[in-house]
Amino acid sequence: MKKVGFIGLGIMGKPMAINLIDAGYDLIVLDSNKAADDLTQKGAKAYSSCKEVAENSEIIITMLPDSPEVNEVVFGEGGVLEGIQSGAVFIDMSTIAPSTAREVAEAMLKKGVDALDAPVSGGQVGAEQGNLSIMVGGKQAAFDTAKPLFEVMGKSAVLIGDAGAGQMTKACNQMIVGMTIQAVAESFTLAKKAGVDLEKMREALLGGFAQSRILDLHGQRIIDRNFEPGFKIKLHRKDMNIALMAGKEFKVPLYGLALVASHMDAVLAAGMDEKDHSALALLMEKLSNVD
Repeated sequence: MKKVGFIGLGIMGKPMAINLIDAGYDLIVLDSNKAADDLTQKGAKAYSSCKEVAENSEIIITMLPDSPEVNEVVFGEGGVLEGIQSGAVFIDMSTIAPSTAREVAEAMLKKGVDALDAPVSGGQVGAEQGNLSIMVGGKQAAFDTAKPLFEVMGKSAVLIGDAGAGQMTKACNQMIVGMTIQAVAESFTLAKKAGVDLEKMREALLGGFAQSRILDLHGQRIIDRNFEPGFKIKLHRKDMNIALMAGKEFKVPLYGLALVASHMDAVLAAGMDEKDHSALALLMEKLSNVD
């Protein structure tokens, strides 16, 4: 198995890295926090800079919050670009702007490195269970090299197209997820105020055309009043902005997306930025004077 460098051991990255170790991969991590210590106890080797991680890896994976962090890790002093070796494969599994993904791919190509943008969907539970959906942009040969790793971390991995295609697909995914959560939040608030049993309503709807994974999981979250983050709403708001920027770039009016993004802004303004994105329901309940 190839040596794998992993940078970004957050709520998603840490369980993804653990799954790779459990599958037998030699893992190299950035020595930056307690999560890295937990990984080294499981057999990973740690280095103090992104450059050193890249120098000692054949495949480098990043899982970071946003485009600025990816730019810093790749292009910054002591960054991946300084240490990565020709023939390596760079895989960014963060959710970032498609334009940033293309810039990274172009820079890597000059170093003789194939880059993949491979954002994921499935949240913390999907990362822990190794059943993420992975959307990939890049070259077929690099995808073939990375596929065994994708099979450890996810239930599906699809090569969408050239560099940036994975990130554009993820932006569309986040649009659908965000607007569907808003629909569930509104319908549950209406039903609750009307005195309808939400548990029974959810059960009925899951048997019909309104059935969705979001109704299943986030509907239950709303019923249970469980807004601890599987995916923080502040990060989803960031993703919605990526989609809005793409809409502006390609001159596509995204009316529904803009409305839900503004609702997310209201949730953040209310100090609920660390809550799960299903906390949109809390805003709807407040606006509707529902206890």
